[in-house]
Amino acid sequence: MSRRTAVISGIAVLVLAGAWFLLFVLPRWYAPKPVAATDTGRAAPAAAARKITATLYYVSDDGLSLVGTKREVPFADAVVEQARLIVEAQLAPPPAPLVSAVPAGTTLRALFLTERGDAFVDLSPEVTTKHSGGALDELFTVYAIVDALTVNLPAITRVQILVGGKEVDTIAGHVDVRHPLIKSLKWVQVPE
Repeated sequence: MSRRTAVISGIAVLVLAGAWFLLFVLPRWYAPKPVAATDTGRAAPAAAARKITATLYYVSDDGLSLVGTKREVPFADAVVEQARLIVEAQLAPPPAPLVSAVPAGTTLRALFLTERGDAFVDLSPEVTTKHSGGALDELFTVYAIVDALTVNLPAITRVQILVGGKEVDTIAGHVDVRHPLIKSLKWVQVPE
């Protein structure tokens, strides 16, 4: 066997050993470790079960103001995702005897957040088509959403409501929603 053949054979063996190491040994070192089961044999609860306490706004018993109510809302790491969860909780049917300020059937289509802290909340058309009308009811609808976001998330300073993906002048003919609105607790009942 010549020296050249021995060198080529040695290099081939090293290449094969290196390939085997890269393909079989390294992946085992860096593979995720299996999750240990609890004593009952079930996996630990998922982190998705984390919740925050948020203030949501509903119409008072006398119908003349909003009432802030503490409710549990799922937790999210990103501000925009937390905002989405808060708005969805605000739009969900409230527990009795509370009354929602937002028309039943209204859903969140999308939510966008700018670097300046402006949130754009795109609601389904039911917010206008099923609205009862009246200036006070419209104020409650608008500020239940604006205040739910601005009170619970300091990163959000203003909120603009969109309907069906478009800017609208008003929800029911009285409150100008063409521009982002700041927090206003003027319509919220002060606890006694």
